[in-house]
Amino acid sequence: MAICSECEADIDVDEFDVDRGDQLSCSECGATLVVSGLSPIVLQLVDVESVGDVDEPADEDSDDDRD
Repeated sequence: MAICSECEADIDVDEFDVDRGDQLSCSECGATLVVSGLSPIVLQLVDVESVGDVDEPADEDSDDDRD
């Protein structure tokens, strides 16, 4: 059993079926949580806005460079 860090709902998690870094979803509030500890299971809220904000190298073949 783990607790949602957003709404504090109990989340049924089998400690033998999860690994550190696994993502779960709270069935009560829909928050995306990541397993940050295993004994006891600790869940941390994932900042959904920052998940897609990965710095990627600039594409050298961009449309702006074509003549």
